[in-house]
Amino acid sequence: MRIEQIETPALVADLDVLEKNMETMDRWLSDKPYRLRPHYKSTKCPAIVRMQLSRGAKGITCAKLSEAEDLVKDGAEDVLIANQVTAPEKIARLSYLANCCRLSVCVDSDKNIGDLQKACALSGATLYCLVEFDVGMDRCGVHTFDEFLRLAKHIGQCENLRFEGIQAYAGNLAHEENRERREAEAGKVEETVKALKKYVEENGIPVKEVSGISTGTIKFHGTDSVYTEAQAGSYVFSDTSYKAVGVDFENSLFVLATVMSTHEGAVITDAGLKSVSVDQRKPAFKGFEQYRVDMSEEHCAIYGKDLQLKTGDKMKLIPSHCCTTINMYDYLYFVRGGKVVCRERIESRGKSL
Repeated sequence: MRIEQIETPALVADLDVLEKNMETMDRWLSDKPYRLRPHYKSTKCPAIVRMQLSRGAKGITCAKLSEAEDLVKDGAEDVLIANQVTAPEKIARLSYLANCCRLSVCVDSDKNIGDLQKACALSGATLYCLVEFDVGMDRCGVHTFDEFLRLAKHIGQCENLRFEGIQAYAGNLAHEENRERREAEAGKVEETVKALKKYVEENGIPVKEVSGISTGTIKFHGTDSVYTEAQAGSYVFSDTSYKAVGVDFENSLFVLATVMSTHEGAVITDAGLKSVSVDQRKPAFKGFEQYRVDMSEEHCAIYGKDLQLKTGDKMKLIPSHCCTTINMYDYLYFVRGGKVVCRERIESRGKSL
C-alpha cells in the first residue's frame, strides 16, 4: 500500500526521518552525563517506546497514571510519572502498579507523601519519589531549598517510599524562540538545580537522579550538567513550533489530507480542527510552509496564486504541536519511501486519567 492510498485525514510518520531524529539525539547524548528518559505524552505509541528502549533509553517518562498502566502492560520496566498523583482512587492503582515495575512519581506535599506510604504499605510495594522543584513553570513543585529538604526527609522516614532525587523540568523555556534568552534561562536553571543538589547532599541526603530537560533546551545542558535524565519526547516528531525554535530535529509526523476543492488562489483539504491541533500556532503544509492557512472544523485551506494542485491530490500537514495532535488519532501509519510499512495503535490516545 502506498501513502496516497491511505484514507484521510490520517496520521503518518516518515520512518526514515524519525530514525534520523533518534540518531541525532543519540549523537548528542554520547558524551553527556545524562541519559534519555523520553516522554511518552509526545508519542502515546508503544511501538515507538520499544524503538527508544532498544536504542538505550534508561526508562520512560509519562504524564498520567493511565499512560503508565499502558506502558507497563506493554512490558516497560522503568516508568516515571512526571506528575503528582493525589486522588485516593488513583493512589490505590498507583500502589498496585508499583508492584509491577520500577515506578517513580513526583511529589510536592507532606499529605501526598503520607497517602502514598499508606497505600504502598497495604500493597507491599516500593515506590520511588522525586521531589519536584519549581524552576519557572509556576505550576507544581516546591519553591525553597528548605521545603525540598523537609519533603526529602519525610520520604526517607517512610518504609515503602524511596527518595530518588529532583524533578526540575523547565517546560516554560521549551518554545522560547529567542535563542539567547532560552540559553541564558536554561543556564540559570542549571545553576539553581546544582545549588539545590549540593544543599540537600550537604544535609546528609544523597540525590541519585536529577530529571528534566526538554527537546527545546537539551542543547544547553552540556557535559558538565547536573542532570542525570532528559525527558525530551517531541524530538522524534518535531513540529512547526519546534522548527520556529530552531531545534536540530526534522519533521517526521504529518497529517495526511486530501484536496477537496480548488478555486483561484485557494486549495481546500479535508483536515480541519478535528484532525490537527492549533493550541500553539497554525500548522503548515510540507513544501508550502510559506503559504497562509486557515482552518475550520472539517477543512484546512491554503492560499497562494501559484498553487498547482487538483482535487484528489494528497498533502502533508505538519502539526503545530505533535503532542496534542497525536492524541486525536487511534492509529499511526509508518511509511518509508512512500510505502506503508505498518500501522501501529496509539494505545494511550485519550488517556488523561
